[in-house]
Amino acid sequence: MTPEGTSTTSARPAPEQTATVPASTPAPDGRPEILALRALKLGDLLVAVPALKGLRRAFPEHRILYAAQEWLRPVIALTGAVDDLLPTHGLDDPLPVEHGRIEIAVNLHGNGAESRGRLEAIGAQRRMGYRAPGWDGPRWHDGALERERWASLVSWHGVPADPLDCGLLVPEGGSPAPGAVVIHVGAAYGSRLWPVERFAAVARVLADSGHRVLFTGSEKERPRALAVADAAGLPEDSVAAGRLTLDRFAGLISGAALVISADTGAAHLASAYARPSVVLFGPAPPSAWGPPPGPHTVLTDESVRVGETFSPLPDPALLAVTVEQVLAAAADHGIS
Repeated sequence: MTPEGTSTTSARPAPEQTATVPASTPAPDGRPEILALRALKLGDLLVAVPALKGLRRAFPEHRILYAAQEWLRPVIALTGAVDDLLPTHGLDDPLPVEHGRIEIAVNLHGNGAESRGRLEAIGAQRRMGYRAPGWDGPRWHDGALERERWASLVSWHGVPADPLDCGLLVPEGGSPAPGAVVIHVGAAYGSRLWPVERFAAVARVLADSGHRVLFTGSEKERPRALAVADAAGLPEDSVAAGRLTLDRFAGLISGAALVISADTGAAHLASAYARPSVVLFGPAPPSAWGPPPGPHTVLTDESVRVGETFSPLPDPALLAVTVEQVLAAAADHGIS
């Protein structure tokens, strides 16, 4: 969870929303509206899916808006629970929605003063969140499994949610490479970057065994993916990093024979599609961010975990994972 999420500092009184509402804000369509705030990344969205599905079932006549960054829009549609995106880049600016428009505001972002303040400022008739000054709700507990955290939060507020209900719709067109072994070489922070040469060693063994291996990542991570492919002796066309839209990336994961990834959005997509995965954990504890029951293997060494998410250096818990361990885990999933 983000530092904002663990904050217990009370928020300042929230002013009325006075910011100009941008053209990108969805116009009202006549339905009462719910706004779920979680202005974070892909993995953060995916662990909140059970809570969002609970809201959808409990309020079938409402329009559900999800406040997050615009680039997440293609996956928002795959949740089957959200009607539209409210483009929101973090918590630095007021939420771009008219004061009093939202009926129910749901804080899935955390329990810090920042997120509470942004939601207080929009003047919703009802708020769902953790207990805090001016907020009714359950007490915040550090270290909770994220899917369970958000499902239990909305459940406390009378919205039943199943933390294992995390599946996504398969995007139109399905997988561009059914049966591929997807090796996701990127991560948002250096603390989660398993070494290039180790990814390459795994890829080389699996490719030599006849498996189609594809390397994924963002546009910024394409040079790293190219370096892994080169070290593995695989051609440039094995590098899909930076060449897939987010929904096509989800489609690729939905049809993968195996996904190998650090604790990133790729791993959470594998969980959402119940695809076999080997997930390498570094600074984040699997007890909070680990996959649901299913064909998923977690590799880490928590005895040496430092836990500095924003460090530029790989966490020792990640570096403790060996090539041999990853290959053995892949074999356990029938990929050898």
